[in-house]
Amino acid sequence: METLSSLAVPTVLILAGLVMARGKNAFDAFLRGGAEGMRTTFSLIPSLTALICALSMLRASGAAELLTELTSPVLSVLGIPPEVIPLAITRPVSGSASTAAFSALLEETGPDSLAALCAAILMGSSDTLIYVMGMYFSRTHVKKARRAVVIGAVGAVMCLFLSAALARIFFRDAA
Repeated sequence: METLSSLAVPTVLILAGLVMARGKNAFDAFLRGGAEGMRTTFSLIPSLTALICALSMLRASGAAELLTELTSPVLSVLGIPPEVIPLAITRPVSGSASTAAFSALLEETGPDSLAALCAAILMGSSDTLIYVMGMYFSRTHVKKARRAVVIGAVGAVMCLFLSAALARIFFRDAA
């Protein structure tokens, strides 16, 4: 591994030399790429603003806590630890909110509990559905995203059930 990392800088320099030898102006290509990246960044700001506002309203209204209370008995019967429900609710919406929920869960239950192991698997196997769809669809100008949202939501629910099952299978001693 050390040999591979020691070859990284010479490889980059050789590739840059080859690009310049072919007559391509690498600096102009770099500037064009940087300008396109800035345009992309600025085009995403309205979507990010709407997402942040919606998440703040969800938290402030108490809807997340209410949903946790309502779903806790059913999910407990299905083998999903009730402590994971706040994480399962926030994970598809916000990465930072789900990280905060994960941190709170670790403090509450400890890192070796079944709930913490289930939550760790959930954090590693799922993504922020609304954020990813909002960013990609706003950039590619997709207007009809209904089916994609449904499929993404089904995937998020499957991640929840599978994380609980995998935690029970691989970490039986923690249960």
